[in-house]
Amino acid sequence: MLTDDQRRFLAGQRVARLATADAGAHPHVIPICFVVTGNTVYFSIDEKPKKQSGRPLKRIANIRENPFVAVVADHYDDDWSRLGWVMVQGRAEILDSGEEHDRAQASLRARYSQLKAMGIEGLPVVAIRIEHAASWGSLRTGEEA
Repeated sequence: MLTDDQRRFLAGQRVARLATADAGAHPHVIPICFVVTGNTVYFSIDEKPKKQSGRPLKRIANIRENPFVAVVADHYDDDWSRLGWVMVQGRAEILDSGEEHDRAQASLRARYSQLKAMGIEGLPVVAIRIEHAASWGSLRTGEEA
């Protein structure tokens, strides 16, 4: 699904935006830390304080109601010839445990040192099965740009 350039661009981005919608199509967009493995984007719920009030997080509730999501990672530069983004769309699946859950958390911990000290083992991972990818602009990152 992803081209080599899109995959390289995503690997170079530290944050992306996750777009979900509930059953009534009300949108919800939040930043996420993520990793791409194969044709799946993973992110984990972490220990940072979140306002829950006994209800599931909005992103989790939305995925349960409507599993179709989008993730956008972008690069902004005042030199607009360097602007670029990659969007993936697909069906999200909530993983509460298991081998895939554990592998995804290990990959996320390897990418984000902040997760190493967090007790995320019992927290859900969301797996987004990429069905479509689109991009625009410059997909060069780091020293390439």
